[in-house]
Amino acid sequence: MASGESQQAQQNWRYCGGQIKLWREEAGVSRQELAGEAGYDYEYVKSMECGRRRPTLRLLQVADQLCGARGKLVAAHEFLKPEPFPQRTQQYVLVEAEAITVQWYETMLIPGLLQTEEYARELIGNDCPPLDEETIEERVAARLKRQEKLTGKPLAHFTFVMHEAALRAVVGDQAVMRRQLEYLLKVGELRNVTLQVLPFALAPTVALSGALILVETVEHDVYAHVEAQETGALYADGDKISALAQRYGMIRSQALNVEESARFMRKLAEEL
Repeated sequence: MASGESQQAQQNWRYCGGQIKLWREEAGVSRQELAGEAGYDYEYVKSMECGRRRPTLRLLQVADQLCGARGKLVAAHEFLKPEPFPQRTQQYVLVEAEAITVQWYETMLIPGLLQTEEYARELIGNDCPPLDEETIEERVAARLKRQEKLTGKPLAHFTFVMHEAALRAVVGDQAVMRRQLEYLLKVGELRNVTLQVLPFALAPTVALSGALILVETVEHDVYAHVEAQETGALYADGDKISALAQRYGMIRSQALNVEESARFMRKLAEEL
């Protein structure tokens, strides 16, 4: 079972898989027959019936028809749609939606709120272990939907500091990166968005410790979010937030100003 899925999602898989099995047995349809009709192998269908895999729309449609469920099995697909965000970021995106200020430092990747669709698709589509196509589409769409926050009302204020490594790391190919850099320059023109670059030569030691995000919500609650391989943490503890805010302040103080950062990104784009 996918470790990135929530407990609720996994329960939905098991329940739906169990319903497929009950309908199939009631109708006298063997698992092998269902597998053959759906174009799957026996073990793949077994794993979906047992809840180890998310039942696919294809399996629901075929089982519904073979078992005479009259739409009852297909209706379950609404509760089986892939979760739009990995479990490690689900709490953060809820906080982000309520933000009035976001201060974001990123080390190796363009921040999610600033990614082009093709850049996001390259990242999500090449995840490891690989995601199925439906999950990829759901997560790309969800990431792009989050970006409405940049221009939504009331306007929130965003400050992004990106390490030079994030701008030079090639995601997809050079053409993808050139368009991504050009998009950053366009977003940087928004009056509520500040983009700064932290060059290799100016980066303080704390900048090597990883990405971090500081958020203040409409209720004036303050949170900090950090993320790494397959893990993420959202902090509301004052001591944690204070320490991360100090790090962010030190990092930002060494970054290029807005005009210098724009020139830096424009030069990188021209080199691609």
